[in-house]
Amino acid sequence: MESLQILTLIIYITFFCFMPTSSTITPNQSLKYHETLVSSAGTFEAGFFDFGNSRRQYFGIWYKGISPRIIVWVANRNVAAQNSTAVLKLTHQGHLVILDGSRGRVWSSNSSKIAVKPVMQLLDSGNLVVRDGESSENFLWESFDYPGDTFLAGMKLKSDFVTGPYQYLTSWRDDDDPAEGDFSYKIDTKGFPQQVTTNGTTIFYSTGPWNGYLFSGVSWDRMHRFLNFSLEFTKKGVSYGYETLNSSVLTRTMLKLDPRGGTERSLWSNQKQSWDNVNSHPLGQCEYFAACGVNSICNVNNDPICECLQGFTPKFQDKWDSHDWSGGCVRRTKLSCDDGDWFKEYTGIKLPETSSSWFNRSLSLKECETLCLRNCSCTAYANSDIRDGGSGCLLWFYDIADMRTHTDRGQEIHIRLPFSEQGNFISIHFMPLCQI
Repeated sequence: MESLQILTLIIYITFFCFMPTSSTITPNQSLKYHETLVSSAGTFEAGFFDFGNSRRQYFGIWYKGISPRIIVWVANRNVAAQNSTAVLKLTHQGHLVILDGSRGRVWSSNSSKIAVKPVMQLLDSGNLVVRDGESSENFLWESFDYPGDTFLAGMKLKSDFVTGPYQYLTSWRDDDDPAEGDFSYKIDTKGFPQQVTTNGTTIFYSTGPWNGYLFSGVSWDRMHRFLNFSLEFTKKGVSYGYETLNSSVLTRTMLKLDPRGGTERSLWSNQKQSWDNVNSHPLGQCEYFAACGVNSICNVNNDPICECLQGFTPKFQDKWDSHDWSGGCVRRTKLSCDDGDWFKEYTGIKLPETSSSWFNRSLSLKECETLCLRNCSCTAYANSDIRDGGSGCLLWFYDIADMRTHTDRGQEIHIRLPFSEQGNFISIHFMPLCQI
């Protein structure tokens, strides 16, 4: 009896612990519960998983060898397979399908392309792809085109102005429910591109418009040592992503959107064998969208944190005094709309939200000022790109919102004021709160 138990244990260990792994499958193969794909360098693993209930199965991708396990993508996130006999198959046409125990289809990839010799492969980037032939660089389908709640190096968040596809992160419904939740992390392309996180259709917080390096509200002085960020912006669309600067040293990096709308960017430390959090949002009350209403600035180091811009006064003074800043601020004096208007410079800030802005990436800052003065509705101007001394023109109209002090690489903006406010001039410069 004891020998039988030992033999059973050996079979169990051999089957489950030393099961041969591969990074690819073909139409003659399938993946079942306890079977996985492993990327060639062993960074990522893909297979079925559950949250302690084997009758609710999901097919996903996670970092291999890291505990606790971090799921970075889920195929059937909205519909779980209802038993542990589910399988993932690659059809001869090149489609991925998840079948439950009764062979009912739970999920399928939606590629419109037909393959001749399809191969599914898990790449070391964490991208699950279907190729037409093992050596082909032409992907018929890839998981990176269908982001979940995790933003990986090499992935792109996209907006296509021509055909319409819009790729962005969506939160899980809960920590143990990968179904689509309420929050989205996306690039807003109304006006000049900016990063926003929304709760439904409402902006929850924003890290601001793109400044040539990153988004203007992101503290990037530490991140730029490890990561390179890029935004491609053409008449056809916008594409935002990042890459690791040294992939041989930094093999694991991610940004997670949690079910409560927060984001956390993490880098894996081989030395500590743990994740380092290098950037989180929102941090403090000032990072919630338009925390001080319009025509104001939020400074977490001040008490109270909200202050009207120079030349403006609270719209509802009593509410403002009781720390209800939702009404924002209004001008004390109307603009002259002639040569009498001038601009006051604020530096070290996150630029206001840009959904109603206008921009021209070839104009100088002086040309930008002239354009703003010609339009009586123009409220403020700034460079659209701060690299190499600054270039491009970004204009705001009417009320501006979501302007706050910034911890490191803040920008400058020029706020339009009437001549009568010139006697109240105070040079405003917000020094960095800290250097990372």
